[in-house]
Amino acid sequence: MTQPDDLLPIGLEDALPARAAAITSAMRQVLQSMDAHGYDRVRPPLVEFEQSLAGRMEGVATRRMVRFTDPESLRTLALRSDMTVQVGRIAATSLRDAPRPLRLCYAGEVATIKADQLDPARQRLQLGAELVGSDSVAAAAEAVSVALDALEAAGVDGLSVDFTMPDLVDTLAEEALPLDMEQREAVRRELDMKDAGGLKAVGGEAYLPLLYAAGPMEQALEKLSALDAGGVLASRTAALREVAAILGDRVRLTLDPSERHGFGYQSWFGFTLHSDKARGALGRGGTYAIKGSDEAATGFSLYMEPILEALGKGEAEQRDTVFLPLGHDRSVAASLRADGWRTRAAVNAEDDAATLGCTHRLENGEAKPL
Repeated sequence: MTQPDDLLPIGLEDALPARAAAITSAMRQVLQSMDAHGYDRVRPPLVEFEQSLAGRMEGVATRRMVRFTDPESLRTLALRSDMTVQVGRIAATSLRDAPRPLRLCYAGEVATIKADQLDPARQRLQLGAELVGSDSVAAAAEAVSVALDALEAAGVDGLSVDFTMPDLVDTLAEEALPLDMEQREAVRRELDMKDAGGLKAVGGEAYLPLLYAAGPMEQALEKLSALDAGGVLASRTAALREVAAILGDRVRLTLDPSERHGFGYQSWFGFTLHSDKARGALGRGGTYAIKGSDEAATGFSLYMEPILEALGKGEAEQRDTVFLPLGHDRSVAASLRADGWRTRAAVNAEDDAATLGCTHRLENGEAKPL
């Protein structure tokens, strides 16, 4: 019987058996794929000191974190909203003497105090991998390749990758298309909104061509090269071409140079993963620097909800299950499970195999179809 206090807060939900099984299966396949590429799994704590979570990456907003006071230290604690920053802390502290490049992967729940307009969820399962010690072209190509392999291992198809250039405005604003610091933030904001009128209003008219330099990879790169004032983007466009060449034609590649997708800590390279079977992005990644150690790193994060949407998972799927009547031979049941069968044992004489969702019944030492 439902009671008023049984209602969950907005943005939180239970994963019932079918969905929980789909989540567990996809998570296992993603992690196994990362492990096959040499990424070792770490498991950071759910809660840390607020300043630690905010102090390892640029642009991490503590206002989005669920915060509270630690009764032991009387310092402010926070629930993690992004596991990437925790991996950065681990790399800079406990594993600071480990050989580089250091390859780490993770899976765990993250939470925010308030949902955003595009995603009502306040708790998500985040999976990812980080290559610490390099932000080179080879590292960028590896991050994209490993992310694609992980998604394909989970059964996702119809994949595409959208490349981004997170520090594009800062690079151009230094000399080629000068802007002061206040203008830079305004220009970045209007580029994020794809607002040509707003861009002009904040003094960013010279940046208007960036709104139209998006599309299929090679075409977008040609547009970007054509408006590259002073050649300041030449090394970046060359690097993007090299990453694209390494990936080949395994997936469709696009470029939106001014897109930032909310990761304020990324540097020269970013990417977003899509499937034509899911509405939202399956994951995002790119290059960044770990504050404190000043190490370069490259990585990506995947999110389970859009992955399940792309897989079409979460609905109840009937699995072969053997009903074990009262007084069954336990050694036979154990042998069935060892052979891969799933069993459900009766605990009352009235228990019914079909009602319990079983497909078979143990009779005379054999699993017989209902």
